[in-house]
Amino acid sequence: MTADDSYGRLDDDDYPAYTMGRAAEMLGTTQGFLRAIGEARLITPLRSAGGHRRYSRYQLRLAARARELVDHGTPIEAACRIIILEDQLEEAQRINAEYRRAAESVNPTAAA
Repeated sequence: MTADDSYGRLDDDDYPAYTMGRAAEMLGTTQGFLRAIGEARLITPLRSAGGHRRYSRYQLRLAARARELVDHGTPIEAACRIIILEDQLEEAQRINAEYRRAAESVNPTAAA
């Protein structure tokens, strides 16, 4: 991998760039919290060649949302389920918007 390849990954939300310690520090939480949301299947960190957990920015956003819910009294398992459902809803809305745009481009009068 060249330096140019590495820099290109800086904008990739799915690139596992953060160690467990750094991720916990960024979120203001513990490594145990990250393990718990992993066990609840909210996120599945990738593993480095040495077996260490690595987190992406996308996973950190999910973890931050989980921490917010847990901080407000939601049990961790329920918080993880809520976030999974929110994520699925967002994806479904994105797909629906794409279908609408495609239908409007084929038949522009149908949108009126």
